[in-house]
Amino acid sequence: MGRLFGTDGVRGVANADLTAELALGLSVAAAHVLAEAGTFAGHRATAVVGRDPRASGEFLEAAVVAGLASAGVDVLRVGVLPTPAVAYLTGALGADLGVMLSASHNAMPDNGIKFFARGGHKLADELEDRIEAVYEDHRTGAPWDRPTGAGVGRVSDYTEGFDKYVAHLMGVLPNRLDGLKVVLDEAHGAAAYVSPEAFTRAGAEIVTIGAEPDGLNINDGCGSTHLGLLKQAVVEHGAHLGIAHDGDADRCLAVDANGEEVDGDQILAVLALAMREAGQLREDTVVATVMSNLGFKLAMEAEGINVVQTGVGDRYVLESMKEHGYALGGEQSGHVIILDHATTGDGTLTGLMLAARIAATGKSMAELTGIMTRLPQVLVNVPDVDKSRVTTSGELAAAVAEAERELGTTGRVLLRSSGTEPLVRVMVEAADIEQARSVAGRLADVVKSALG
Repeated sequence: MGRLFGTDGVRGVANADLTAELALGLSVAAAHVLAEAGTFAGHRATAVVGRDPRASGEFLEAAVVAGLASAGVDVLRVGVLPTPAVAYLTGALGADLGVMLSASHNAMPDNGIKFFARGGHKLADELEDRIEAVYEDHRTGAPWDRPTGAGVGRVSDYTEGFDKYVAHLMGVLPNRLDGLKVVLDEAHGAAAYVSPEAFTRAGAEIVTIGAEPDGLNINDGCGSTHLGLLKQAVVEHGAHLGIAHDGDADRCLAVDANGEEVDGDQILAVLALAMREAGQLREDTVVATVMSNLGFKLAMEAEGINVVQTGVGDRYVLESMKEHGYALGGEQSGHVIILDHATTGDGTLTGLMLAARIAATGKSMAELTGIMTRLPQVLVNVPDVDKSRVTTSGELAAAVAEAERELGTTGRVLLRSSGTEPLVRVMVEAADIEQARSVAGRLADVVKSALG
């Protein structure tokens, strides 16, 4: 798998790349590294462990729990809950560590492990590097220092996690959703029960699709990566909007009443104006990534809102927000972080806030998102190439320079290796969609020939 930790934890094909042995070993390593860092000093350590509904999550959860308990960490097992719920509970319960088993939007055969530090924040890169190094040392034979007797960790089920998280969401909602009809696509994932419960308690009339997880159908033709069913359902039911989550519900995309997609940039734009109106958008600034549509940046500038851009990955958005005290940030993919209420992207919270804005203003989703015009943007994923050479290939650099000359000031090019999948992403923006497609297609061909 190369370096184990990517931009969003450790991820791979469950029982092939991500084995029970790896999950157990990383959990023990995490416990030792955090103990060495002083996280557990003066008290008995506690961890919150949750998962999405994937079948492989059952044995991987058992391995993680075993690893942590064998290292002397007490474990609160919260079961199937969204990633942001596990992050929230890690902070709310005063736990020293949180662990989420999920591969997010990836297909069912994949799974992943994310670690959260005290407070529910993702671990710093240097801690992940240290965990990986310690794991590797002990995998090759160095013995662990293991507690015995009463020193081993105890394991219990924390069944109150569902209600505690939903109550948190209700507590931060600015207004009720009475009168709204919302279609929810849960991707047969971790929010299949949480999200409908939250929207119902908030007063919305709901229609659910993709809300019958069986361990095998997560993200299968539904959710934020497959919006076709949601678009159809919103129109058929005459709903005000549709909300789509991914497998672990840390992201949210939407569909307006006309069945048109609303991406993360548009959601950020709507929430930025709402938060500024409420006096909550600190320094009138929103954080986005280099993948955000140029139309978003132009719209924010026209509204007097600053845009700070980071590398791709919600962890980097969050780092910028925490460093400078910004309140709102996110990605085009639908990871939206409202830092006053969440430490990571929270799809259910984002959907609720979006619906609350419609209810509060009486405007349609299309009217609200009309503040920005998306420039045509084409994204091509090129698999089965050496993504490590994206920044060093002279042939690729020349092709990018030529494309940028062709686009001039009316577009841009971005090439990046995926942090979670074995592929290179080619993104091209242009004033004309056909030009964007042509340039993206040519660059994708160069990526294949230069890095294949």
